[in-house]
Amino acid sequence: MNEYTIVVPDNDVLSCVCGTNDKNLQLIEEHLGVPVFSKGNELSVENAAPEICQKFQFIVDRIVDEVQSGGKNSDDIILSVLNTKRKVDADEMVIMVPGAVRRVYPRTQGQAEYVDLLQNRDMVFCTGSAGSGKTYLAVAEALRLILTHKKTKLIITRPVVEAGESLGFLPGDLEDKIDPYLRPLRDAMETILPPESVKRLFEAGIVEVAPLAYMRGRTLNNAVVILDEAQNTTCAQMKMFLTRMGENTKVFVTGDPSQIDLPKKVTSGLMHSISILNKIEDIGFMELTADDVVRNPLVKKIVKAYENEKEQF
Repeated sequence: MNEYTIVVPDNDVLSCVCGTNDKNLQLIEEHLGVPVFSKGNELSVENAAPEICQKFQFIVDRIVDEVQSGGKNSDDIILSVLNTKRKVDADEMVIMVPGAVRRVYPRTQGQAEYVDLLQNRDMVFCTGSAGSGKTYLAVAEALRLILTHKKTKLIITRPVVEAGESLGFLPGDLEDKIDPYLRPLRDAMETILPPESVKRLFEAGIVEVAPLAYMRGRTLNNAVVILDEAQNTTCAQMKMFLTRMGENTKVFVTGDPSQIDLPKKVTSGLMHSISILNKIEDIGFMELTADDVVRNPLVKKIVKAYENEKEQF
């Protein structure tokens, strides 16, 4: 077979792909099972089967994307790429959002399985700690669906309970009242798309934000709906929300069971729904752990410490 070559014109990026003393290239060789060599600004494999060449292209493209998106530590990047053992084809393990400033990749085995569910189930429940990617990946997939015109609208909602007050007591109009609660979702959107693109989506009504209470009585058709912080829903609120699902609609529900702000005697609607719906094959369920945390490494250590304390009591 012919040699398969990838050109990396940026020398700094090429250096990160190769690693110190070509350490990363050695790891890629072990992963693919074929020799990988560099010459100038070219990386090549030869006499490899087409599927090996495809994997090689995907690995290099992903490392380049991570570096160009601000990744600094090439050791962390290569381990993240190679340690994600994919259960689906490599080209399905990236969320390609039209007009995005970067591609969105799962960085752990758990995240890879989560992306698979997001793309193949109409309803997905995902629980996980802060920084595990549960909301970010749901937002990325939702943006992909609306910007490829597979859905016409993105609706994002969240229960408003953290302040201990009703919306009516908060200052400003409805948008001002709910902005602090939905800001994390908008922040996630702005790490994927340019801020001006996000603004246009909101102004055009393609993206809608609303408190969970405002979902009552609606039927949501041809849309993607994200319910974030679902651990703070009551059982009645969750049932109301899930039954809003109309034709050609996808529903993504995310929450962190360790951060329930409901009164002690009130059952979390998220946990209740998972317990009674988990035998429905058409619904996807994913539990992300501390191993899936991809924020500052210190966050992962903090989450693990709390998980260990929970196991002891």
